[in-house]
This record gives sequence, C-alpha cells and structure tokens, in this order.
Amino acid sequence: MSQQLIPGYTYGTHEVPRSPVTIEEFELLKQAVLFTDEDARHLQLSEKVLEDQVEAVLDVWYGFIGSLPQLLYYFTRPDGQADGAYLAAVRKRFAQWIRDTARANYDQSWLDYQYEIGLRHHRTGKNTTDHVNSVANIGFRYLFPLIFPVTITLKPFLAKKGHSAEVVEKMQQAWVKSLLLQITLWSQPYIKPGDF
Repeated sequence: MSQQLIPGYTYGTHEVPRSPVTIEEFELLKQAVLFTDEDARHLQLSEKVLEDQVEAVLDVWYGFIGSLPQLLYYFTRPDGQADGAYLAAVRKRFAQWIRDTARANYDQSWLDYQYEIGLRHHRTGKNTTDHVNSVANIGFRYLFPLIFPVTITLKPFLAKKGHSAEVVEKMQQAWVKSLLLQITLWSQPYIKPGDF
C-alpha cells in the first residue's frame, strides 16, 4: 500500500510536531542501548526479509492484542465493544511502522514521528487521528512490556528466508534495541516536564 494511501500516516509532513528530543540526545540514547551501525544494517536486512510477511506478522500481533482484554480495551467504544474500523485503520499504520522500523532511517523526520506516535498513545492525541470515540489514554504500564511479545513472535518470520541462526539473532536483537529506543521516545508525553 502506498504511504499516501494510509489514513493518518503523516511521517515527514508539516503536520508532525518537532520532537523535543534532539538528534544529539537521540544519539546518546542509542549509545545507552548499545545500538550500533551493525544493528542498523541488520534492521535494514530485516526489511527485505519481512517485506512479503508484514500482514502475517500483523495477524500474529493482532491475535495477541485481541486475546488480552486489557490490551483490546484501548480499541473499544463507550459501549465496551471493539471498534473494528479503528483497529483496521491502526493496522495500516502498524504495517508501515514495521517497514519504517526496519529502514532504520534515524533522521529528524523519523525522530519527529516518534514524538507524534507517543502523542497518539497519550491523552493529548489519542483518538484524534482516526476521529474515534474510544478510551482516551493508553496506560503507560503497557508500553514497555509489549517489547517482548512483539520481538519474540517476530523471530520465526526473520528465520524464514534462509539466513543463519546468527544473522537471525542479530536481526532480532536489532529489533529489540530499536523498540527500546522507540518506546522510550513514545514515553515522553507521559513524563512530567523536566523528568524525561
């Protein structure tokens, strides 16, 4: 699907606010999680590995989210029922997020969009992109725990293209580091001013 056809996907546009985290500060975060150029190369390799598997990956992830009421809750309407249209809209952006993560293009536009993603999880921006009437805020406590199920369920997909076990492991570790970086950035709206 063309990026222009993904509703609410505003990466690289003037609609995205500038991140309060600078590129220099992000470089320090990368150092803290031991993210290297080799990790970036393995993420980029994963893009080729995953390009024809994105929907299958999302089937697994959506199956996981849908199986846990505490996660599905964040996609419900006031009547307590899951909003299928909302889930479908987010899924299109989620597919693009997989591609964007694998590209490992850590420029200002990417950094700004991480801030936007954080705002969309937080009460300051949740529900506005899709114009839905859903739960107003995703609980901070669920952001970091999702790193494990996302990356552990990704590994079998990374192994499907014939790469060695060592290369598959390096791709998965690069994804773990990238998610740690991204979710740290997404956390910014949740943190009191001066504490981030």
